[in-house]
Amino acid sequence: MIRVGRLRRRWTMAELAERVGVSRQTLAKIEHGDPTVAIGTCFEAAHLVDVPLFDSEDNRNRLAAYKRAELALLPASARKVTVDDDF
Repeated sequence: MIRVGRLRRRWTMAELAERVGVSRQTLAKIEHGDPTVAIGTCFEAAHLVDVPLFDSEDNRNRLAAYKRAELALLPASARKVTVDDDF
């Protein structure tokens, strides 16, 4: 998504890397999803190219309604959920 956002803005990797404050190699790692890059750096790059980091409340509500409808189609035995959160 970050690469797509960068290309939409017609920025080179060097331009975005300079704006984020990282090397071009680090930006390449971000664009390839390398888990060794600091999350804050990834968020900064995403913010600069307008990649949404979190869904809006409307999208969350729509997804929750969809999931409730999907669960309603399952047999009752499949809907029983027991959570053992005792550590």
